[in-house]
Amino acid sequence: MTVEGRVQGVGFRYAVARAATGRGVAGWVRNRPDGTVEAVFEGEPEAVESLVRLCREGPRGAEVDLAGVVEEDPEGLRGFEVR
Repeated sequence: MTVEGRVQGVGFRYAVARAATGRGVAGWVRNRPDGTVEAVFEGEPEAVESLVRLCREGPRGAEVDLAGVVEEDPEGLRGFEVR
């Protein structure tokens, strides 16, 4: 998924990483040069959906303008990393 708005410099990636690890979701999150945040999640559908909701709302200090989700085939990722 990609998230637009005030999402860099506000702890967005680390909030997502903590939530993903706590829910047993694999994947990664990174800042993109265009000011957006990109994330990939793999895990139980309910856990992934809760992370999508978190990204749509953003952590404290963030202002999410737009969050888009694209479903893809699983890659078999393990662990969660901040890139």
